[in-house]
Amino acid sequence: MHPWPAQSPCKCWDTVSGPAPRRPLPCPPPAPPRAWKPWEKFHCESKVQLAGCWAAMAGHCVAMAAGLRARLGMGCPSCCLWGWHLSPGLLGARLAHAGAAGRLQREYDAVVIGAGHNGLVAAAYLQRAGVRTAVLEKRHVLGGAAVTEEIVPGFKFSRASYLLSLLRPQIYAELELQRHGLRVLPRDPYSFTPVLEGRRPPRSLLLGHDMAQTQRQIAQFSEKDAQAYPEYEAFMGGLVSALDPLLDAPPVDTAALGQGSLFQRLRALRALQPLLRSGLALGQQLPRYYEVLTAPISKILDQWFESEPLKATLATDAVIGAMASPHTPGSGYVLLHHVMGELEGRRGAWGYVAGGMGALSQAIACAAAARGAHIFAEKMVCHVVLGKDGQAQGVLLQDGTEVRSKVVLSNASPQITFLELVPQEQLPKDFVQRIRQTDTRSPVTKINVAVDRLPSFLAVPNARDGRPLPHHQCSIHLNCEGTHLLHQAFTEATHGRPSSRPMIELCIPSALDPGLAPQGCHVVSLFTQYTPSVLAGGQPWDEQAKNAYADTVFDCIEAYAPGFKASVIGRDILTPPDLERIFGLPGGNIFHGGMSLDQLYFARPAPSYSGYRSPVPGLYLCGSGAHPGGGVMGAAGRNAAQVALEDFRRLRWQ
Repeated sequence: MHPWPAQSPCKCWDTVSGPAPRRPLPCPPPAPPRAWKPWEKFHCESKVQLAGCWAAMAGHCVAMAAGLRARLGMGCPSCCLWGWHLSPGLLGARLAHAGAAGRLQREYDAVVIGAGHNGLVAAAYLQRAGVRTAVLEKRHVLGGAAVTEEIVPGFKFSRASYLLSLLRPQIYAELELQRHGLRVLPRDPYSFTPVLEGRRPPRSLLLGHDMAQTQRQIAQFSEKDAQAYPEYEAFMGGLVSALDPLLDAPPVDTAALGQGSLFQRLRALRALQPLLRSGLALGQQLPRYYEVLTAPISKILDQWFESEPLKATLATDAVIGAMASPHTPGSGYVLLHHVMGELEGRRGAWGYVAGGMGALSQAIACAAAARGAHIFAEKMVCHVVLGKDGQAQGVLLQDGTEVRSKVVLSNASPQITFLELVPQEQLPKDFVQRIRQTDTRSPVTKINVAVDRLPSFLAVPNARDGRPLPHHQCSIHLNCEGTHLLHQAFTEATHGRPSSRPMIELCIPSALDPGLAPQGCHVVSLFTQYTPSVLAGGQPWDEQAKNAYADTVFDCIEAYAPGFKASVIGRDILTPPDLERIFGLPGGNIFHGGMSLDQLYFARPAPSYSGYRSPVPGLYLCGSGAHPGGGVMGAAGRNAAQVALEDFRRLRWQ
């Protein structure tokens, strides 16, 4: 349903929290729903002639991707994707639209529950191997948390996830994502921390890939830190390189090493190779690296640096998305997790996806569909169908449709997969208890804001022409004058109160991608913490509570960039309960569960089940709740597909 009335000024939106916008915009009328006919796009008179147009279509893959963008949640909200697929045919493929539920076949080799980026990656690899695969998504838009949605008319938001770096380079290459329309906009500089202080103008810290320039910026606060920074970067880079092989393979099955069959033992021994490679790469530095993984990040940073703005800026990567303080033991790993990625061969670089994060999901879906995968939106799975032998045999949809398959992969969280979709009596009691006890606390409230001008910071005022300056493309860290502020914000949330001075990561993707907003306007992403999932005294996160917290965040921004509040046109407030309700994130946790050491590798999602196979034969976990964890990485989807393929091939020979 179209979320605003046709031909009337927008006073409010059913998906937008907050007061009426300061300046209502005219609303476009909803387009009447109709089946999408690809032969019309390519000026063919019939489906038959469409086959003859395929050569032209192949040469216009990017244009096709753009045409699909709206149906993947990047265009008018009134357009819904029921399903679409590319399947083999004349001259390589035939494009067809599954415009009704009848197009969904009743049997596939594999069914993937959920079209988050991991589910789409898994489907692409399964179909690439010749396994007939269907993806079933409950929302009207594909991508899970990696979506682009036009919440305020004319403003396209990466509504949940908002930056790209962690996606595995193998996935870029093997799925040919660039050919399928993916374009990433690297950022340099990439980090900007303005400081509130008595001097005029106040100082700021700008970090980029030019090491000499970065050192000059750090030297404003400490010459010693400026000299130490290159060595720190090299040290962390060495640890990241050592851990890298662990991301692209299942964890070692320790149970199989001791008591499995001969085949299981050989398979477990083979899985030891990445672990051994990592150990050899760590070498004599192992004790120091062990400390990074287990100690509070504040302790590690204190060993390297003395200036608080630098330490607080670096510490944000250690606590982002985590209900943890810089003083929490093990917070160092979360920092490493966020610097493991790369863009265009540059380690640790982050960028914006042109068109928003939904364009990434669209490219992956396009890659899967080009191989023949069937992808359907608005198909909610109620439960996994099990045979008499307890083997997964397909899924049952909310509308009563049963879709049979030989294997089922779940991109849903472990909590939804094992506590809602599978009968409890089919699972070991200790496994169920472990899933129930997983720490899914979330500190995150995401606020998407439409503004009519760029924020002008006291530390670096805007140019007269209003064009973006280098710092506008950065992750802008506010309330990061010192790590003590991050700890204070965390402490308030542990007592059930939203932070009075929250940690804010402000991003303006339209600074590099102006097509996301009307001319002169911008989209602003506010990733904020700490907000508890449950407020003190059991108070609900109602509209009053949400708006009160958003007002606090806006007041903080105003202190750094006067005039910000006056520039706001509309806002979308997503508290932890909203993130759970809309995106299926347990407790609102962006990682499908905390990234603490007790919930990683061997123990993700539970001991003895970290290799993507579940206690239910034929059911696999392929989302962020599996190894190696959260972030838009795709590794869990790729790894799970490879494990499922191994079992599927064995089934075919039985």
